[in-house]
Amino acid sequence: MAKKKAFSVEHNRIEEQVWILAEPLAAACGCELIEVEYLCEAGNWYLRLYIDREPPVDHDCCQAVSERIDAALDQADLIAQSYYLEVSSPGINRPLKRESDFRRCSGREVSLYLYEPWQGAKEYRGLLLELTEESITIIQAGNDIAVPRELVAKARLAEL
Repeated sequence: MAKKKAFSVEHNRIEEQVWILAEPLAAACGCELIEVEYLCEAGNWYLRLYIDREPPVDHDCCQAVSERIDAALDQADLIAQSYYLEVSSPGINRPLKRESDFRRCSGREVSLYLYEPWQGAKEYRGLLLELTEESITIIQAGNDIAVPRELVAKARLAEL
């Protein structure tokens, strides 16, 4: 059990350090860093960075950000094992993590995934109404539902 916790701490530390390194590099390319994931899939390590901007992210944008971040990561030497670097758009169901994400998406349909059931459900979907320190309020079937923030594991724009 201790190994798993140590792995989780190391994993989170790498994501945080990559975020600190990558955020200004993405901004220099006119993009906003949305999410950093560092994970192992089928025995291979992947460092995935999701970026967004207006106009929408295209291949050239991803390539420019990837080149800058790849060079900076090589110089910083943050990750001991080999990994694949992927830079892409967060897609249609982008994650909502920061207050600015929630403000930008107010009035749009979102999905909330909870750590544990609350009022009989672990997932909620509705129009995003409000974000406060205590809750995320959505409108679902005409009713306002204020889901406690500490129960929300993930929030995303809902797929159409």
